[in-house]
Amino acid sequence: MTVLVFLDPAHPAGRLVDAATPSLLATDQGVTRGDGIFESLLAVDGTPRKIQAHLERLAGSARTMDLVIPAAELWQAAITTAVTAFSASVALASAPAADAPAQCVVKLVVTRGPEGANTPTAWVQVSAISPALAEQRAKGLDVLLLERGYDSGISARAPWLLLGAKTLSYAVNMAALRHAHEQGADDVIFTSGDDLVLEGPTSSVLLAHISDDSGVPVKRLITPHLDTGILPGTTQGALFAAAKEAGWELGYGPVTPADLLDADAVWLISSLRLLAPVNTIDGKEIGTAAIRAELSEELSALLATTL
Repeated sequence: MTVLVFLDPAHPAGRLVDAATPSLLATDQGVTRGDGIFESLLAVDGTPRKIQAHLERLAGSARTMDLVIPAAELWQAAITTAVTAFSASVALASAPAADAPAQCVVKLVVTRGPEGANTPTAWVQVSAISPALAEQRAKGLDVLLLERGYDSGISARAPWLLLGAKTLSYAVNMAALRHAHEQGADDVIFTSGDDLVLEGPTSSVLLAHISDDSGVPVKRLITPHLDTGILPGTTQGALFAAAKEAGWELGYGPVTPADLLDADAVWLISSLRLLAPVNTIDGKEIGTAAIRAELSEELSALLATTL
C-alpha cells in the first residue's frame, strides 16, 4: 500500500494521485541521471517524527545541489495529506492491534525535473514500514568495513562530489549492501582512504564506552565528525540530545576501525531502523551480547522520548 502526493502550485495541500498509475516522465532527470534529493522519516500514529530536522536537511541538500525546492509549509501540507490518506487506507484494510503504534515511512523526493524544463518535480510517498527493520533492532547486525574510495578531506576539496547531501544517486550504496549480503553480512560501514570511519549506506555510526582506559566507569557516546563528508544524522542528533540530558558524555570523531573494535557497543542508527546494535564487524564480536543488549535497551528508551 503506497500513497503519492505531488507538490503542485495549483493544489496547496498537495495533489493526491493513484500510486498504481504512472506519474513521472521518463525524461525526468531524477530517472535518467539520479539528479535529485530525498529524505525518509518515520510517522507514528499519523504524526511525522523530527519533521523540522528532515526539512532542514532537505533544504541543505538542495543548496548543495543548487536545486530550487518547494517551501517548508508546502511540504508540511503535502505530508499531512499523504499521511492522512495512508492512515485512512490502513483503517479500511485492517484493524491494527490496540496496543501497537501504527508506523509508516514518509519519503520526500525532489528531482531536477524533465530535461530542458527547469521545473523540479517534488512529491511525498507514504508506505508501510518493513518488518525487517524491527528484526534488525532486536537481533542486531553483522557488518563489513568497506572503503568508500575517498580520503576524509575530499569533501572540502571537492564539493561537487556532494558527499554531505542526501542525493538520489544511491547505486554505490546499494552495490555495497549487495556485496555485504553476498559475504553473509547484513550491512556495511564505510571507511575513508586514510582509514577513518564514515557512515553506513543508509545510517549513521555510533559507538559507546562504559569505562575509560583505567577502568573507571563512564558513559560516553561517540560518532564520526561531519567534516569527513558524511550526512548529518537526524536520529543520531536527537539521541545525542536525549543522552546528554541523561548524563552521557558525547564525542565526535575522528573514529578509526580500531575504535569500533575496542568499543563496548556499536550501532547503526537511522530514522526508520532507529537503533540497531552491531554484533560483529568483519567477523569480530563487539563487546558482549549482554552489554550490547543492556546499552541498546537504555539508549532505545532515550530515543523513544524524542519520537
